[in-house]
Amino acid sequence: MLENLSDFHQAWLFIGLSVVMHVSWNLMARHVDKETDFLWWGLLGHLVLLGGFGLYHLAQVNWSWTLTGLIAITAVANSLYFLSLRQAYGLAPVAFVYPIARSSPILVAIWAWWLFDEKLSGLAWMGITISIVGLWILGNTVKHNPNPKVLKWTLAAAFFTSIYSLSDKAIALEVNHFSGLLGVVTIGYFSAWVTLSLYRKRHCKSIIPNKRPHLGVWLTGSLFIGSAYALVILAMQTLPIAYVVSMTNLGILLAVVLSILFFNDREHLKQKLMATIIIMIGLLMLGIYR
Repeated sequence: MLENLSDFHQAWLFIGLSVVMHVSWNLMARHVDKETDFLWWGLLGHLVLLGGFGLYHLAQVNWSWTLTGLIAITAVANSLYFLSLRQAYGLAPVAFVYPIARSSPILVAIWAWWLFDEKLSGLAWMGITISIVGLWILGNTVKHNPNPKVLKWTLAAAFFTSIYSLSDKAIALEVNHFSGLLGVVTIGYFSAWVTLSLYRKRHCKSIIPNKRPHLGVWLTGSLFIGSAYALVILAMQTLPIAYVVSMTNLGILLAVVLSILFFNDREHLKQKLMATIIIMIGLLMLGIYR
């Protein structure tokens, strides 16, 4: 079936599947007790369920020092991303943190222009900027106790997203199949899980959280958290990095709609709808670029 699709349409299929998976596990993270430390459980679940499969297929590729270095960069950046995100989630609701953490495409576009000579049109730059404005408006519709550390950790997560996105783009040119990319994700997630575990050992009573998510929620989140990421890297083989990272933010729009319709999340409804429209306009402008 995939052979009948152009590279561009395949990339969009990968983005679409990634968005659905990403929305699913993020909605789960929003509605579980903070004490479960859902990121810790989700990373562990990926390692147990998909880690061996991914590493087996990654071992079959032609390794080089360049690929080793790129995977190391992704692993370190993933670790710092999840640590920053976990810190931010401990200080403010996911619905506030995550949209702002996803404002990384502007940094990605700058790095990609400098390192990969990926040039975007003026309309594309404007679309990325407008979508980020919408993300910030959306994040600020959520009530929380103001804390300057929240913004610091959230922006740190956005920065580290831009770093691992760049190394992922280069990795995608070396590892060209989904199963091998699951192995790349596994290495990054193992590093992130160890980092979160060391953090819990130092700052919490135990490495293992006191509570765990419902088994169905845990299994679903575990299967989706890494698979969605691998699909994004796969799409980068065809499309510019900033384009892919920006378009995955369609998941935030879907999450907003689902929260309003099924979770009765009607607080600041007008502002949320306005932010959603602004994000959509920005992504449509970016889409015209293609």
